[in-house]
Amino acid sequence: MLGKILFGLAGLSFLVGCSMPAQPPVQASAQLVDRTGKTVGTATFREAAGGVIVNVEVKGLSAGLHAVHVHAVGKCEGPAFTSAGGHFNPAQRKHGLKSPDGPHAGDLPNMYVAKDGSGRFEALTDNMTLKTGDLSSVFDSDGSALVIHAGLDDYTTDPTGNAGDRAACGVIAAGR
Repeated sequence: MLGKILFGLAGLSFLVGCSMPAQPPVQASAQLVDRTGKTVGTATFREAAGGVIVNVEVKGLSAGLHAVHVHAVGKCEGPAFTSAGGHFNPAQRKHGLKSPDGPHAGDLPNMYVAKDGSGRFEALTDNMTLKTGDLSSVFDSDGSALVIHAGLDDYTTDPTGNAGDRAACGVIAAGR
């Protein structure tokens, strides 16, 4: 079964329920740094009805479309961020939101960054979870990281979507 991903731009909001949950919602965050180690943004993750809501806000990146992926290892050693490994892909699928054999669990839509270097991104994905112990949990034995690439994802080319170098990275940590 292919997962669902819903996304939007600034101003899009989600209504996830009207009653108070029995347990507090599962949340996570990542502080994003660029290749020089400078903080360029944050990412937040929240378990919700239908999947995980991913929010990213950045400043200081180059203008244009950028691929956003969750990577398989919770390490962000610069300047190339190769320590984050490949895309988070516990089901061993092919890359790409448009691939008939995909996507990877960590494949997310592209993010637009304005001429002033700022960008905001919101997506809902049911391909991953923040709940520990699940095959699709980002909190497996070596953790996970959110990576923003220098280029856009073509949504089909395996294994990376031809997204180019890794421009920013942040380790996903439980809690706020």
